[in-house]
Amino acid sequence: MFTGIVEELGTVAAVEDQGDALRLTIACDVAISDAGLGDSIAVNGCCLTVSELGAGTWTADVMAETLAKTNLDKVAVGDRVNLERAVTADKRLGGHVVQGHVDAVGEVVARTPSEHWEVVEIAMPTELGKYLVDKGSITVDGASLTVVEAHDTTFTVSLIPETLTRTTLGFREPGSRVNLEVDVIAKHVEKLVRAYTSKES
Repeated sequence: MFTGIVEELGTVAAVEDQGDALRLTIACDVAISDAGLGDSIAVNGCCLTVSELGAGTWTADVMAETLAKTNLDKVAVGDRVNLERAVTADKRLGGHVVQGHVDAVGEVVARTPSEHWEVVEIAMPTELGKYLVDKGSITVDGASLTVVEAHDTTFTVSLIPETLTRTTLGFREPGSRVNLEVDVIAKHVEKLVRAYTSKES
């Protein structure tokens, strides 16, 4: 489990195409400072398992299912990626409950800068729209954000300078693909309500 508070921007050091999978090596400092084999690290919001540790790098195996449902399918050497270690019991939950299970890939539609923040509009698949509400939570490339306006197929978020500096969202231009994870609590509520209403009928 994660909180959506990105700890650092890592750099893709190597990508090994294995046909139906790839091995992804990332250079970083913070995310591997206490990492061990088998630990979980979120990469652009996608939970990956540490399979190798090197000098300032770590490697993960990315399966076909992950490649099909995230923006990691187009990752290249030199790309910057958001990294977050799995949350520990003594850590403050600064964002919201994030599973690291990407629901879909969205697309940056527009960026509107202002003096102290930037509004970013993101398009999403229609089926995710029901989980978003104004002032609710959404994870974009692993970063926990507050929805400003939720629509059927798009939503907006306001990014403060800290977010723009420390995450990939500072340089995702219109047309860029971003990983989206909706609030898991909304999914549980939906299932409970569906079960309840089906009994009533």
